[in-house]
Amino acid sequence: MELFRKLSERGLIYQMTAEEKLVELLDGSPLSFYIGFDATAGSLHLGHLVPLMIARHLQNEGHKPIIVVGGGTALVGDPSCRSAERPFESEETISTWADSISTQMEHFLDFKSQDNKAILLDNHSWLSELNHINFLRDIGRHFSVNRMLSAESVKLRLETGISFLEFNYSVLQAYDYLHLHRCYGCVLQVGGSDQWGNIVAGIDLIRRSESTETWGFTCPLVTTASGEKMSKSQAGGAVWLDPSLTSPYEYYQFWINVNDKDAIYFLKLYTFISMVEIEKLSLLEGAEIRLVKERLAFEATTLTHGREEALKAEKASRALFAGNGDQEDVPSLEIPAERLVKGISCLDLFVETGLCPSRGEVRRLAKQGGLYIENNRISDPVENLDPENTPERILLRAGKKRYCRIIFK
Repeated sequence: MELFRKLSERGLIYQMTAEEKLVELLDGSPLSFYIGFDATAGSLHLGHLVPLMIARHLQNEGHKPIIVVGGGTALVGDPSCRSAERPFESEETISTWADSISTQMEHFLDFKSQDNKAILLDNHSWLSELNHINFLRDIGRHFSVNRMLSAESVKLRLETGISFLEFNYSVLQAYDYLHLHRCYGCVLQVGGSDQWGNIVAGIDLIRRSESTETWGFTCPLVTTASGEKMSKSQAGGAVWLDPSLTSPYEYYQFWINVNDKDAIYFLKLYTFISMVEIEKLSLLEGAEIRLVKERLAFEATTLTHGREEALKAEKASRALFAGNGDQEDVPSLEIPAERLVKGISCLDLFVETGLCPSRGEVRRLAKQGGLYIENNRISDPVENLDPENTPERILLRAGKKRYCRIIFK
């Protein structure tokens, strides 16, 4: 029960189709398993990270990952956990997103080893080739509309409305599992708990069409101590895995600023630190919890962006919060010096840097005393900076934790 126990004690298993068989599978001979990620944006975010961690754990134990980027299913849209239909995107946009997501996978899985290297696929390659009539006859006949209507993802949308397009999503994802079983010998699907109905549908389709058993398990949808989900809609915006959307420094800062109550929980989910060491870290209290969060931030940033970027982010963080380090690694924005001469206000700077989402937020923070340039509190953000007395480089701070350097060139 070694691998199953490891996943369980880290809180990575939520639902499973057959516990005894799953234990036997995970701790037995190498198997092929798959995890899918629909291309609904140009990057994955923290909500996708737990399934990727599971894939890494399984691959480390000799199992073979099949990663499916859903360039095909994204054209349909998963209704799970949504109160309304997703925005309708073009095939070209989704294809671009699928390519971008594919490149991110190399940070988490081994695609080069000979024995159990991961395989990366886009389900658009087989879903786009389906003949509709043949698909209905060969696959559609195995699905009960009554059973599909009872799925949570559908029931939640019946009052507000669900399109025929979305209603077919579960059928297509089930077909993905069947296709991977036939072509790659895949016998296990892993996904978030919101995918349970789709996973079970795939297992049922394989049983009916191939007369064989396959399995599945889900991981929990992660929520913070405050009850917030790790998703694109989380407060403060999504934390993306793409460094052009969330810089390594911002990524590091997210982890070091998590609620103290979440630190140990996140160490289990988002790092490969041994449980023995995590147990020791869990004994720290008071101000020492900062050490736990520093370890979490460094390990999580190393996994996503590499050790070098994690070290830079760590240095920048210490420069700002402990007075120790080099501010060169703090996120920065270059602005033409002539704009300073012509007139530029704090309102402009805090919005352009992204430290504040709007001018209204800048004004609100100023009233609350949360707006700073260097160590000087800004009470009137509308006033232009003095070009004669403003140095070439200044440090902006919004609230207690959001920083950006301005470089006038």
